[in-house]
Formats: sequence, C-alpha cells, structure tokens
Amino acid sequence: MNTTEVIYNADCPDCRFEIDHYKAYSDTNGLALQFSDLRADSLTAHGLTEDDAARRLHVIRDGEVLSGVPAFAALWSEMPRYAWLSKLVMWPVVRPVAAMLYDKVAAPILYRAHLKRRARAAKA
Repeated sequence: MNTTEVIYNADCPDCRFEIDHYKAYSDTNGLALQFSDLRADSLTAHGLTEDDAARRLHVIRDGEVLSGVPAFAALWSEMPRYAWLSKLVMWPVVRPVAAMLYDKVAAPILYRAHLKRRARAAKA
C-alpha cells in the first residue's frame, strides 16, 4: 500500500490554508494521505529538521522524501481533482519554470514570514 505523508508548516497561515483545503478534500474522498505539522516525529526519521520543513513543502511517499515542486506533484497525483495539475507541473517545459517560481519566489517569501512570526513570538 502506498503511503503519502505531507509535512507542512501549520504556523504559516498561507500554508495552513492550502493544506487544510487538501486535507478536507482527502478526508471527504477517503484518500490515504497523512498531514503532519513540521514538528512531526517522522522528520528526524527521514533526515529532516524543523527548519528544513519550514523552508519548503515536503512529502514522504513510500519512504522517499520529496520537496518543492516534486512534493506538490506527488500530493496532487494522489487527489483525483488535482491529478491533471501534477502532470502539468512535471512536463519538461513547465517543471523548470514552476520549480524556479517556487524555489526563488514563493518558498523564500513564506520562509521569511515564518522567521518573522517566530521572532515576534519569542519577544512576546
């Protein structure tokens, strides 16, 4: 049986909003997806730190750790509504553009916001 675990930053409002949508879809459709906050015990078992997990989306599929666009593709491929998106972002012409946008724009913005939230919380 395939197992797919999504590791995400539940403290990030944008990340949580998106993953909560996928989790609700998964629950409604009885999909075998697991969703874990970045503090999950499974992180260390797969060589990830909490900081690694905060920097980008990670999916653990059958023991293989995927991150970034491949992680999104793996997640989407498990959900019938989004399977087309998985195929699209993995096309040879689309994948490098999607990876660049995620790696150079989206992920760094979300990570910097995460660090700011942590700094504010530490001061409180």
